[in-house]
Amino acid sequence: MSVRANKDTFESEINEAGKLVIADFYSDSCVPCRRMSPLLAETEEEDPEGIKLVKLNINFDGETAQKYNVTSVPTLVFFKDGAEKARLTGAVKKSQLSETINSID
Repeated sequence: MSVRANKDTFESEINEAGKLVIADFYSDSCVPCRRMSPLLAETEEEDPEGIKLVKLNINFDGETAQKYNVTSVPTLVFFKDGAEKARLTGAVKKSQLSETINSID
């Protein structure tokens, strides 16, 4: 189940997960973001032991988005052990998402 993070919880969510974290930087008014949401939820449900989905709304936590150099939405940032491993910007297909996940050891 995805976690909605904010500036106070984001760091702990990515650093203490103990598994791959997909940070979804989104906006409620972003149509591609809304289209990506079910795909991300499905991806997390397929591997709940290996993937954690953390969602951060940039309209409410722009400071955190800025800290991670997120300039457009949707942006997916992949973290493992608290370190950024990959990044995808814009709406992506499931195959591209899976390929990125599989490329992270």
